[in-house]
Amino acid sequence: MLSQKTIDIVKSTAPVLAERGTEITTYFYKTMFEAHPELLNIFNSVNQKKGRQQTALANTVYAAATYIDQLEVLLPTVKQIAHKHRSLNVKKEHYPIVGEFLLKAIKDVLGDAATQDVLEAWGEAYGVIAQVFIDVEEEMYETTKEVAWEGFKNFRIVKKEKESEIITSFYLEAQDGTSIPYFQPGQYVTVRLNITSETHLLNRQYSLSDAPGKNYLRISVKRESGEHLVEEGIVSNYLHNQLTAGDTIELTAPAGDFVIDSSNENPVYLISGGVGITPMISMLNDIAEKQPKRPVTFIHAAKSADVHAFKQEIEVKLNKLFNGRKYYYYDQGVNVDLEDNIFEGRVDLTKFKNELIHKENSFYICGPAPFMKSMIDQLESLGVREEAIRYEFFGPSINLKETQNT
Repeated sequence: MLSQKTIDIVKSTAPVLAERGTEITTYFYKTMFEAHPELLNIFNSVNQKKGRQQTALANTVYAAATYIDQLEVLLPTVKQIAHKHRSLNVKKEHYPIVGEFLLKAIKDVLGDAATQDVLEAWGEAYGVIAQVFIDVEEEMYETTKEVAWEGFKNFRIVKKEKESEIITSFYLEAQDGTSIPYFQPGQYVTVRLNITSETHLLNRQYSLSDAPGKNYLRISVKRESGEHLVEEGIVSNYLHNQLTAGDTIELTAPAGDFVIDSSNENPVYLISGGVGITPMISMLNDIAEKQPKRPVTFIHAAKSADVHAFKQEIEVKLNKLFNGRKYYYYDQGVNVDLEDNIFEGRVDLTKFKNELIHKENSFYICGPAPFMKSMIDQLESLGVREEAIRYEFFGPSINLKETQNT
């Protein structure tokens, strides 16, 4: 239990954290990695270099300062982050290291403003916040160990299949021959690669792109290319170019809370942009197998038909549904065909406005941050309830309100 003095001091620092939070977290990661380079085997270096991780942590620290006396408000966010930590094999012994360098960053960046009282208050507050994360993650580790496996496990690639010009699927079976545990449609796994040209292990999280209950796991990876994406494409290009059937990769057990609600058969809208289609395919396939009477509207945006993955699979699954329909939006190369519901331009949800506001509807959104912001803004402007909208980030969560619609 935090003292009222600690609560007051921490809450009073919230405006400073809002202004200088990213500066603090950037310094934090720099000094922590200098002292503990082994942690680079856990963190995604691309997210670091792009500033995504720094921004995500700054948002979390600011939220903690704002709600330090109501930490239960943060529990949904804590659980979302805890899923990512569990998937990356972050353990409780890492938290004291984080605390040490976070306090150092606050002290060094804020200078005279970081008084002894402020540092002591944040030290006490961090201990409480860290314990919340540790408790949630320890429970996840125990549950995962009981139903799946602990840490990283070797999986063999049994099939590699091209889905579009830029997306390839990898079908994976456990190397030790054990069966695949159940997972929830929409969840992801962490892939860890030891690439000889790289100094550290590389971790990437990929959504599972097929329904549970198979004798394999499937991930579908977008090839990242272009001069400005050289580093970001190390893992995706290695998977595309170097690995084939018979090779092995390491995976952690499925994780994530962006999952389809299968407790009812209410209408569901699956809305995706680009490679954000991968968790949606898992959801669609599961619904087609287990809830064929559930109304499904599948909306997908892509740059062109050539880079649109899973078109045939979507058709097969939608045909299994009593009420399944699709709408595709391409940026270019489209002869508008109203019969096939293929359109040129950006997704326009106003065409569904008379049906969207029904309170039983559920909306699942995944794709680039600007795309998700646009979809959420459109839904809210049409009167859709906030609690009916679920979305998933690839990488660290950011504040969508600060994202431009581009």
